[in-house]
Amino acid sequence: MQEKFDPLVAEWISFIKNPNFNLVEKCLKFAQIIEYPDLNIDEYIQKIAVIGKSLKESLSDIRNPTYLISILNEHLFENLGFSGDDEDYYNPKNNFLNEVIDKKTGLPITISILYIEIAKFINLDLKIIGFPSHILVKYNEEMILDPFNDGRLLDVDDLQEILDENFGGELEFEPEFLDEIGHEQILVRLTRNLKNSYVQSFVYDKALRCVNMVLAIEPNSPEDIRDKGILEERVLNLDIALEYLNRYLEINPNAEDVDFILELIRSIKTKN
Repeated sequence: MQEKFDPLVAEWISFIKNPNFNLVEKCLKFAQIIEYPDLNIDEYIQKIAVIGKSLKESLSDIRNPTYLISILNEHLFENLGFSGDDEDYYNPKNNFLNEVIDKKTGLPITISILYIEIAKFINLDLKIIGFPSHILVKYNEEMILDPFNDGRLLDVDDLQEILDENFGGELEFEPEFLDEIGHEQILVRLTRNLKNSYVQSFVYDKALRCVNMVLAIEPNSPEDIRDKGILEERVLNLDIALEYLNRYLEINPNAEDVDFILELIRSIKTKN
């Protein structure tokens, strides 16, 4: 079975590869392509500017980074009421920057994207770091901040605690976990998050589009090849499902989930 060309995936790849667009613009384009075709990107860039300018106006003459971060946290989380969404974490809306701006809650990744963008208005250069399972932000190598939890300053014990919560004590902290990640990596991670949210909500067609968006950037990613196979089976594209599941086993023959994948392949063959 031939896969259909998806013009939205093509549009997405063209947009994120274009160096003339910044991270915020790419995140808003992501929302427009996936869920909000009528989204006015300029309107939300202006909303961010309003937040940033009001922060800038609240500053005193002090300019040290610790002070600036404390004022940023106070402005965004106390005064404006932004926060991480603990109550409805897997709501797909938490992955869209326009929704985060409107409802003032989001995931670690979307709150962090907004956080570093607002910081620019007070000349604070923050970087997103690809910490496993929980995106964080850093200032130089000195301060590790958690925008999902109101910009809290973290030490090594806090970082290990996050890992323990998400990996059941099986992953030890490594310094490279605090490396900065680029726009493309951020957007891939955002797209995978959204895929997981759609799967949780049984919206398999949109989850599949997310997988296709990731594979257009990282075509040899084993987990995404596997997930595409699983999702194609769920939307009854059985030949394509078989192709991707078999490819996953070729790439990753000793995968922990090999028994599950083999059983799924057998099940598909009985339907074909």
